[in-house]
Formats: sequence, C-alpha cells, structure tokens
Amino acid sequence: MRPTSPRRLALNTGALIVFVLSVFPVYWMILTAFKPAAEIHTGSPALLPTSLTLDNFANALRADGFWSFWRNSLAVTAGSVLLALLVATGAAFAVARLRWKGRRGFVLMVFIAQVAPWEALLIPMYIIARDADMLDSLTTLTLVYFMITLPFTVVTLRSFLAAIPVELEEAAQVDGCTRAAAFRRVTFPLLAPGLLATSLFGFITAWNEFAFANMLIIKNQDDRTLPVWLSSFSNVFGTDWGATMAASTLFALPVLVLFLVLQRRVSAGMTGGAVKG
Repeated sequence: MRPTSPRRLALNTGALIVFVLSVFPVYWMILTAFKPAAEIHTGSPALLPTSLTLDNFANALRADGFWSFWRNSLAVTAGSVLLALLVATGAAFAVARLRWKGRRGFVLMVFIAQVAPWEALLIPMYIIARDADMLDSLTTLTLVYFMITLPFTVVTLRSFLAAIPVELEEAAQVDGCTRAAAFRRVTFPLLAPGLLATSLFGFITAWNEFAFANMLIIKNQDDRTLPVWLSSFSNVFGTDWGATMAASTLFALPVLVLFLVLQRRVSAGMTGGAVKG
C-alpha cells in the first residue's frame, strides 16, 4: 500500500473540514427539529439526540399560513422555471443552430447577465415595480425569478445543444420533417438531461430566494413565500425554535428529494453540456 503524500493528506483534511462545516448547520437544523423544547433551551445542547419528538413538525404544520405560503412558493417557482425553460430553449436553438448578425454580442450579453450580481438590481427592480403598480403580486415575483434564472438556462442549454450533432436534424429533414419537427422529434428528447439540470438550478434558486420576495411583497402578506414567512416565524412567547427548525426542514425537503431523484440525469446534463461550447 503506497503511503499517502503530505500534499494529499492536507487536501483530504481540508476537504473534510469544508464538508463538516457545510453539513453541520443542516444536521443541527434537523436535530433541533426533532428535539423536545426542554432540550433545545438547555445551556449545554447535546450533539447527539437523547430523545425525539414530532411535536415541532405538528406545530409547524398547524401554524397560520404554512400551507398557503407553501403553495405561493411552489406556484412562483414552477411558473418561473417553466417560463425560463420555454424561452431559453428557443434562445439556445437560435444561438447554437442559426447564424445571424449580432449572435456573438447576444451570447456575450447573456454571459454578462449570468455573472452579474442580481442583488445589485434590488433597488431598481423595486422602483420599476412601484412605478408600474406591480408590487404585492406573485406574477411580478415570478417574472423576477424568471429573469434571474434565464441567463444560466440559456448558457447551459446552448452548450448542451451544441454537443448534439446537427446531422441528426438534417437526416430527419431529409426524411421529410420540417426544421421545427426535426428539432421536436429528434433533438428535444436528447436535451432531457440538460433540461433537468437547468430546471433543478432554477427550482433551487427560486425556491430559496428571500431578498426579492421580502422587498416586492409588502402590504399583501398573504402573498408571501415560505422564506419570508420563516424569517418571521414566532409566537406570543417569542421564537419557537423547534417549530422553526421543523418548518425549515420541511422547506428544504422538496429540494433535497428533487435533487436525489434527478441526481444522475442532472450530472449527465451538466457534463454533457460542457462538452462543446
């Protein structure tokens, strides 16, 4: 057995430290969600559970507005992801398959929009929504999330589409398909891993987003999303940390389940889309 080099040992140690620091908050959240109230407020909390309870989850599910805000988050997230996929598929096809004046400039602007910090647009977006009388609207929030996820979706689908041989579409056209039919019947099914990868990214981005939701939904509190609701989750006696952590666990569960279900296809989409740029 070959001895481990100091460099590899240092890298493995650093990776282990990063892993622990990344996973520990999630572990503590889930652990607190199952802890009784007496153990949560103790002066020396235990790293391992001594007793478990589901009361915190029951309190979270019974809290005012939980299911309503859950539906708001799901509606906004699903709407923005579907809209981004629809628009990005057409844009990616135009960039990867067609040759037109200004194509390079368009691609460059999409790349710039992808790396730009969207937090810098908080104030401009608020002013635009206020002047257009679009505050306190889930439709406005959906459009904002669509705008945030669209550049990444276009870039990823373009790269993945460029890796699919154009000869497949040409062969279908020789057999009598129109260009649109060839794309729909031949190329689009091969885009499935890329579509799943981009939809997962869009889902995570929109599902977890807090800043725009907190700023654009002001008066109509019934249109809040789960991240905003969780930030103010409390009762007359103060913050119920057990119920808060239980609600946070339930909030993170859809993303975790979706990622585990789509993990293999997402990995194939990300690596496949990086083959050709």
